[in-house]
Amino acid sequence: MSIDSRLSPLDEATMAPEQRRVLDAILSGPRGNLDGPFLAWIHSPELADHAQRLGAFCRYGTRLELRLTELAILFTAAWWQSQAEWQIHAPIARDAGVDEAVIEALQAGREPAFARDDEALVYRLGKTLYTTRRVDEALYAEAVAAFGEPAVVELVGVFGYYAFVAMTLNVFEVRRGSEPLPFPEPPAGPSHA
Repeated sequence: MSIDSRLSPLDEATMAPEQRRVLDAILSGPRGNLDGPFLAWIHSPELADHAQRLGAFCRYGTRLELRLTELAILFTAAWWQSQAEWQIHAPIARDAGVDEAVIEALQAGREPAFARDDEALVYRLGKTLYTTRRVDEALYAEAVAAFGEPAVVELVGVFGYYAFVAMTLNVFEVRRGSEPLPFPEPPAGPSHA
């Protein structure tokens, strides 16, 4: 899979030792590739080092089922309209058990009709957090009752980490080769209000 971006290409022959160390850590970890935001982060080895460790935990180490983690990631990708994040995680979410109708609704910007209460709760938590920047007492209590306090902390971490990923992918225009884009690109224009 070829990756395109607006970043200057990495040249393994001229890579700094810190970049090489972080690249080796990423390639030998559970991801095994420099896909997604790592293409950008490797330009700042210290950021890449910290981010890849946090990302490995958020993706593989939380108390949440992979299905719920991937749902939170897809919701975030749709919220930010992050092309590569969606392209990477939609197939993973499918394989983890997220229903195709839920995936299609998220991509279209519609509220999905959830068959599972835990998925509806993850969606409501993410939407409330992103929309209001807060979570009210009733929703917080419902999430803690359903998942436990440590898992709610981790779920908020997943939303935050993947928002960081989405911002990185959007700013550096990371694309996965010739795959069709899942979201329309915003019109070009002034970048400030």
